[in-house]
Amino acid sequence: MLIIIEDFGLSVIRLFEYIGGLVFLFLETLGWIGRGSIRPRLTVEQMAILGVNSILIVVVTTAFAGAVLSLELAKQAVKFGVGRYVGGGVAIAMIREFGPMLTAIVVAGRAGSAITAELGSMKVTEQIDALMALATNPVRYLVVPRFLACIVMIPMLTMFANLAGTTGGGIVAYFLAGIEPHIFLNSIKNTVILSDLWRGLDKSIVFAAEIALVSCFQGLNTTGGAAGVGQATTGSVVYSIILIFISNFLLSAWLFPIH
Repeated sequence: MLIIIEDFGLSVIRLFEYIGGLVFLFLETLGWIGRGSIRPRLTVEQMAILGVNSILIVVVTTAFAGAVLSLELAKQAVKFGVGRYVGGGVAIAMIREFGPMLTAIVVAGRAGSAITAELGSMKVTEQIDALMALATNPVRYLVVPRFLACIVMIPMLTMFANLAGTTGGGIVAYFLAGIEPHIFLNSIKNTVILSDLWRGLDKSIVFAAEIALVSCFQGLNTTGGAAGVGQATTGSVVYSIILIFISNFLLSAWLFPIH
């Protein structure tokens, strides 16, 4: 019994140490950004790597997610004679929830893991120590460009995801449920308001910060050689996705309260 309590206590301590490390990394990153220590060329390069190269997989993933959502909604809507509301339901679900969340999950798996692997490899091969020996702060040189790239590109990817998911839903609604495109679009116009879009993008900014911080923190704290890089990369994806789901619920409860 004592061993179980001790293990639980150690797990709690490690959890708070991890959260504290993320908070300190976040504050240090904001400090460098606030002082204007931004490297535009590196930031643009990271935008291309993290954002542009992720467009295709984000669009494909969310298009089929919207298609499945529309399929399930259309089945019930047509059954009860309310097929004209399917478009609004699909658009609301994509803009508020699935667009931001699926985009973040895809980027965490694709780009977040790449960030951790790159920084982890630099750590175990002592390249980060070399940067520090040259009086170059690794957070300023490595973390800030990746943080800014995520903050800028993930909301933009979310816009593509919203469009792709809604389009996929409209195609399925027309061909499988017989819901005309103009009915689908009218439902969106009558249901979705601009604040839904902005609040969904607010969520994507939070997800972007989480992905960037977790990925960089895991990479900068990698130990154990090549095996350690693999473990850090796996942990980066797992922790990012867990944070995305937890924060998605909290943000949804705050931004879209039940009246």
